[in-house]
Amino acid sequence: MQSLIGTGVALVTPFKKDFSVDVAALQRIVHFQIENQIDYLVVLGTTAENATLSQTEKELVIQTVIEANAGRLPLILGVGGNNTAKVVEELKTRDFSPFTAILSVSPYYNKPTQEGIYQHFKAVAEASPIPVILYNVPGRTASNMLPATVIRLARDFQNIVAIKEAAGDIVQAMQLIQNKPKDFLVISGDDMIALPMVLAGGSGVISVIAQGFPQQFSQLIRLGLQRKVDEAYALHYEFADSIDLIFEQGNPAGIKEIFKVLHLSENTVRLPLVNVDEKLALKISNFVQKIS
Repeated sequence: MQSLIGTGVALVTPFKKDFSVDVAALQRIVHFQIENQIDYLVVLGTTAENATLSQTEKELVIQTVIEANAGRLPLILGVGGNNTAKVVEELKTRDFSPFTAILSVSPYYNKPTQEGIYQHFKAVAEASPIPVILYNVPGRTASNMLPATVIRLARDFQNIVAIKEAAGDIVQAMQLIQNKPKDFLVISGDDMIALPMVLAGGSGVISVIAQGFPQQFSQLIRLGLQRKVDEAYALHYEFADSIDLIFEQGNPAGIKEIFKVLHLSENTVRLPLVNVDEKLALKISNFVQKIS
């Protein structure tokens, strides 16, 4: 899965001020990624405010990204949830021909055991017609998918090809990298430790901040993959403060504020999320002007 090495971005769903999906803004955002050296795009991940979208809106987002991308970059589709049967049904009925792989989040809220997580992804792997990227984000799911479970899945199912690891735990990430099958990819889902994970043997990042600064963040990851440590860390420290800023009051409120400053989209989010406050908006604006 060489196409998954490097920098992917978890695309937002831009909304107009009336909270409807802003198709034109989504097209601009996709073009902005492609023109600035992003390696692949993730559609309908959790950053897309997936939980607040109707099925009709989800299909609109998917078609908009496919058409704007026009086959230029690999596309990954978010297909996950805490109802295994519903996830399996989508995997059996959707046309996945435009997509390279699916990104499937570990079941949230239910708090399954490690065996429950294994059985969920066993069902996903058996149903999926394309490769599967596991997604571990215990800060959102309230359930950590442990390295032993990930490695068991990677060894048992050939089409489970990677994990987006977003536990924010570099030790856990290193355990995955140390013990994984040779061709299995460990992808950072945490922008702040993306570079250390790459230098430890990870394959890149699925990023939030990169969609605001795609050229610079892609270069950071590229330098890490090339083992140019000093140059990579110099870029990392340029971005460290901005990563904290965009997550300070929730995702994707922070990255949408960056898009507003860049004139790519409105900063509208749907409840229960709210916009960043004026103080944080000013800090974000100042950073964008400094880095641009």
